[in-house]
Parts: sequence; structure tokens; C-alpha cells
Amino acid sequence: MANSEVWLESLITATPQEGRALAIMMARKTIGAIQTDPEKRKQMRPEYADDTVQLTSSAQVVAIEFQTIAQANNYWKNEK
Repeated sequence: MANSEVWLESLITATPQEGRALAIMMARKTIGAIQTDPEKRKQMRPEYADDTVQLTSSAQVVAIEFQTIAQANNYWKNEK
């Protein structure tokens, strides 16, 4: 990866909601790393914006990222 920007300091979050937001960011960063041309991403958006299969696949990626974050946070075990 050419970009040396550190954007992921930790997988530890204070709450599950913060963990979910981090999972979404991780998924978006992954897409940006795979398709580095922002114009191409913009051109492709109409192709998947109304495609339920592709949208469901995107949700699955977020769910997998969230699973990783939840494990890193010990499933927020100390939350009351």
C-alpha cells in the first residue's frame, strides 16, 4: 500500500457503537486501497447503489470487520 498515513491506531473502542463505526471505516478504507482512483469509484457507484446483492455483500464485509473489533474488545465484557 503506497499510502503511509496511519489511520488505525487501535481496534479498541469504548462502546459497540464506536466499534461498528470503526468497522464501517475499515471497510471503506479497504475499498479505497483496492480501487485507488476516486473517479472510478464515483463512476461505479450507480452500478451498486441499487443492487441488493452488492449492498448485502458490503454489509457482510462490515460485519466481518465488526467481528474482529468485537473480539479485540473482549465483546465489551465490562459494559453494564
